[in-house]
Amino acid sequence: MKLNTPRNIAEIIPYPPGKPQDELEREYGISESIKLASNENSWGPSPRAVEAITDMLTGLHRYPDGSSYYLTQAIADWVEAEPEQIVLGNGSNEVIEFLVKAFVLAGDEVITSHPSFLMYQKFVQVRGGKNTVIELNQLEHDLEAIIQATTEKTRLIFLDNPNNPCATLISKKHFQDFLLQLPETVIVVLDEAYIDFVNPEQRIDTLDLINNNSGIPAVVALRTFSKAFGLAGLRIGFGIMHADIASLLHRVRQPFNINLPAQIGALAALRDKTHYDLTMQGTKDGLAWLTERVRALGCTPYPSHTNFFLIDVCGDATKLYEAMLYKGVIVRSMQAYGFPNFIRITIGTEQENTRFIAALQECLADLGYV
Repeated sequence: MKLNTPRNIAEIIPYPPGKPQDELEREYGISESIKLASNENSWGPSPRAVEAITDMLTGLHRYPDGSSYYLTQAIADWVEAEPEQIVLGNGSNEVIEFLVKAFVLAGDEVITSHPSFLMYQKFVQVRGGKNTVIELNQLEHDLEAIIQATTEKTRLIFLDNPNNPCATLISKKHFQDFLLQLPETVIVVLDEAYIDFVNPEQRIDTLDLINNNSGIPAVVALRTFSKAFGLAGLRIGFGIMHADIASLLHRVRQPFNINLPAQIGALAALRDKTHYDLTMQGTKDGLAWLTERVRALGCTPYPSHTNFFLIDVCGDATKLYEAMLYKGVIVRSMQAYGFPNFIRITIGTEQENTRFIAALQECLADLGYV
């Protein structure tokens, strides 16, 4: 077989998926493991979402609503936007893909930070665009360097805010100053996957910037149901943007891109404020408790505006990750992100957090890190 593969496609490194949890248990000879590696909702999905999905299963022979009408209306109410400003995706990463498809041609430039979400750059590479990657400065987006890197060929700037994996936040004033120094032809995309965990007083008012864009670049905000709403397995997210941008994204969107269980489950989750508040409070309490315990063990926990945080474990993070696996606790080594002594953990339930601290204490002692 001879394939005439475009160079930009051949050079893409596939997104590295983690192994299934049950496969890890088999390989390491463990059971009843806990997973604190993927920033998921430790309290699970809303019971109302589960019930609503269960009730609709007999309708799986029908196509979903191609416009996601009811969910779009509900999301617009939730974020206080207009329905025509909302674009839904099969995960917010699909909205990222829509943006790249709609605005990037071969040779166009897109600016991202490192480390951040890998898929920004992969979508650009598929289109034959040029990735300009700016290193974080003290774990934060280097907005000054991004301004300097912007050229007449720059079409999009992606900023995950809060950042993943560092959990840092761009201040409102810093972002406003940043916008004023950019050409209006650029679209600035704020990936706000973890915005629900941010103190409301510290959040950038993205909707105000979308609606009042005179003299500044267009702003697009991305949101997801994977984190605060606990629906990662349904793959559903959305973007908030000017209606003119939304109209262009709908032109490159596949019909029926949001499956029926996702539409029904997300709608029910939006209506379950009790479960949402449980997640918010549990995350806040868990972060405070874990931070104190981690510091007591001699490690350095980093501040977080999300449902996860970084820990300097004072030694090889990958070795610690493997040692933790044998204790049935799955965390994320940050070695591949350029932080060889850091792990990242998701805030778990009270029982999960207690088990994590016990395993961490044992592994730190076994490895002689502290």
